Amino acid sequence: MTEEKNSVLQRFILWREKNIKEKQFILILSFLVGIFTAFAALILKVIIHWIQNFLTENFNTTEANYLYLVYPVVGIFLAGVFVRQVVRDDISHGVTKILYAISRRQGRIKRHNAWSSIIASSITIGFGGSVGAEAPIVLTGSAIGSNLGSIFKMEHRTLMLLVGCGAAGAVAGIFKAPIAGLVFTLEVLMIDLTMSSLLPLLISAVTAATVSYIVSGTDAMFKFHLDQPFALERIPYVILLGIFCGLVSLYFTRAMNSVEGVFGRLKTPYKKLMLGGAMLSILIFLFPPLYGEGYNTIELLLNGVSNEQWDTVMNNSFFYGHGNLLLLYLVLIILFKVFASSATNGGGGCGGIFAPSLYLGCIAGFVFAHFSNEFEVTAFLPEKNFALMGMAGVMSGVMHAPLTGVFLIAELTGGYDLFLPLMIVSVSSYLTIIVFEPHSIYSMRLAKKGELLTHHKDKAILTLMKMENVVEKDFKTVRPEMDLGELVKAISSSRRNVFPVTDQAGVLMGIVLLDDIRNIMFRQELYHRFTVGKFMTSAPARLYDTDSMEQVMRTFDDTKAWNLPVVDSENRYLGFVSKSKIFNSYREVLVHFSED
Repeated sequence: MTEEKNSVLQRFILWREKNIKEKQFILILSFLVGIFTAFAALILKVIIHWIQNFLTENFNTTEANYLYLVYPVVGIFLAGVFVRQVVRDDISHGVTKILYAISRRQGRIKRHNAWSSIIASSITIGFGGSVGAEAPIVLTGSAIGSNLGSIFKMEHRTLMLLVGCGAAGAVAGIFKAPIAGLVFTLEVLMIDLTMSSLLPLLISAVTAATVSYIVSGTDAMFKFHLDQPFALERIPYVILLGIFCGLVSLYFTRAMNSVEGVFGRLKTPYKKLMLGGAMLSILIFLFPPLYGEGYNTIELLLNGVSNEQWDTVMNNSFFYGHGNLLLLYLVLIILFKVFASSATNGGGGCGGIFAPSLYLGCIAGFVFAHFSNEFEVTAFLPEKNFALMGMAGVMSGVMHAPLTGVFLIAELTGGYDLFLPLMIVSVSSYLTIIVFEPHSIYSMRLAKKGELLTHHKDKAILTLMKMENVVEKDFKTVRPEMDLGELVKAISSSRRNVFPVTDQAGVLMGIVLLDDIRNIMFRQELYHRFTVGKFMTSAPARLYDTDSMEQVMRTFDDTKAWNLPVVDSENRYLGFVSKSKIFNSYREVLVHFSED
């Protein structure tokens, strides 16, 4: 049966190659990717909401509910068991995985990612995990694009484009935001903007958003009504809000990395579950708005118009009925949200930071305006407007993506009348965080390893080059105890003018340069008087086999050398890297990289 399927597929591929041009077929695939990712996003949202409603519909709003101590632990336990026993692969950090697939210039994402993230994240979030469904669905969409392209034997560059189409379709489908889907792919995933890439991305985004409109209606995801139009005299306060959002983004990024580091040092999944489960359940018990994605809280702050309405955010908690503590309650949520999100993923759950950044931004903007109004620090600032702007600010800061922040919030809420302040907040937040963090929370893990592909063409090409492809091993090695006669014999059989000196274990001790012995190499009376150790000098620098090509080029620039030895972690000699070899490889990769 499998052989029959393969033969049918092979015949179709041959027919397609004869009858449908490559560019036209890519457009067809991008359309299919848009449909599939939209349905994947809708399925994920339906499962999450069904689980949440089933578990919490009978909760008492006037007092604390002790089941909050149980549900989150059960959720991350079930998700962890599913990942370890069924998937048997790491599916966390979905956007980072996509960036890695793109940076490796392969565009291949494992087949199970087309469904595994949906199941794991729906269990995690449905049971209260304080993360978002967007990053898992972006990974799902990218996996759909990658594997659809692989089925039809598309080349690597097309696979990378289809990975971007999947991501654009996922964002457009889950948020009903086609422009944000396109911009996210260009800005966060760093897919280069060319005419050949723009049209497929647009088709996927528009198709996915259209499917979502047809299935779930044309209303924006969050209902927002502009009661007070934007006034130009509020621009200074909007800039201050952007700076505040940038600092909140910095806190979120740094704290999340620190907490993830703590979980990374725990060796067994059960230790991670115990720590993550305890942190998450206690935080949700004390602050129920941390349960799940938190979109109900966003809806409340965007639509509330009085203290009585805003105070309902404290329902189901010990704070119920204490309206005077609203600001303190929300500030504590800002501080603890990052711990709840990190504990969810660190404990074994699966989710992303899209929703947490929207959630934090909404609360940060509301707190900024409400504090100002409560204490009459400035002229009146409409809380709901600033809550909306705060969403764009924190998302822009956390993701290093100001355009995504602007368009996503405008499309999510229909708040196009606030387009100018949304832009001001997003840019201010982004400019604030890049002073402290040059990379987004998604890309910093790859940047530390030197594996991040960027829009900077030189750096991108160096990222694509591999150390093992430029190491030359045709250098004759010599021992320090060898005499000049033996060295001359080695020189006569070599085409090189540099000779690495190693001990019996292969450890690099130094180098001998032909120029240093040229004046005595033909004086036979000296052949047994001098040893290699006499002429040996230290190499200008040593390269390690784990160095990135960017580090290699920096070392060449610092030393002004033309050849440098390569060693492993124990200083054993592996070969030499020459500038000429690097330049030749660079030209080859550049030609391939630039082809369209």
